Amino acid sequence: MNKKDVKVLFMGTPEIAKGCLEQLVNDGWNVIGAFTREDKPVGRKQIMTPPPVKVYAVEQNIPVYQPKTLKGEATELISQLAPDLIVVVAYGRILPKAVIDVPQFGCLNLHVSLLPQYRGAAPIQWALINGDKQTGVTVMHIDEGLDTGDIIDVLPIEIGEDETQEELFLDVEEKGKAFLSRVCEEVVNGTAKRTPQDHTKATLAPPLTKEMALFSFDNTAETIHNKVRGQNPWPSAHFMFGDKKVKVIKTKKVDMSGKAGEILSTKPLVVACGKGALQLVTVQPEGSKAMDGTAWSLGRRFNKGDML
Repeated sequence: MNKKDVKVLFMGTPEIAKGCLEQLVNDGWNVIGAFTREDKPVGRKQIMTPPPVKVYAVEQNIPVYQPKTLKGEATELISQLAPDLIVVVAYGRILPKAVIDVPQFGCLNLHVSLLPQYRGAAPIQWALINGDKQTGVTVMHIDEGLDTGDIIDVLPIEIGEDETQEELFLDVEEKGKAFLSRVCEEVVNGTAKRTPQDHTKATLAPPLTKEMALFSFDNTAETIHNKVRGQNPWPSAHFMFGDKKVKVIKTKKVDMSGKAGEILSTKPLVVACGKGALQLVTVQPEGSKAMDGTAWSLGRRFNKGDML
């Protein structure tokens, strides 16, 4: 079947979803509408801001829908639109069975992990926090569970030792969006495989919280380094310096040792951990802008042997 003859309804919200929608449009799919989450207040001034998917869809004259729920009127609307295929990328809502049953080719989801590992809202973040060397994307058929549907195909992606959440998302988006479009083509043409997940191997990736961001130098350098990577840019790992937060934006593992919290070097700023040591490459003291760790060290007049 020609892609232009396939009515695709897209559902997604953040930047990675916008990239996937753009790929589908550029590849010639007939996208008849985009469902996305509601506009929300952003920043200190709480300016109402549309999600990236809405911004792109409006630019492309694709009808945009932002229902608060997919039940009731939204289900009726989807039935009226009569899509042949629904594609979901980080939409943020579970599809009810009444919606799943609408398209003849089913509902496909791009999930940024190698399922059944890391089901849930924050797979990239937890892969980094746990120090994984590999992640990937999975395209799956949606069922009524949370990322539990049959797998169509997977694309493994290596994780760099110092790669942050933000950097890894960009890598996953770039590689995953073309992969998604290709798998959609296989589904429509009837050549796609379908493999049930091994639910006994499932792990969860719940949303991160602000409370998770605090760390102590009593932890190992490896643990702190991975926490910093997985929480950049949010919720941003930090330690307390007196009664003030110091966000740590970037670190580098260093082959040094000392008492946990001890400053081993000021140029660059290196701090001993429970095991190993970390260079604090970029920090953001409370009330200040992000800065080089060495600059913060000089400004505070730290000396070797001081404790953080």
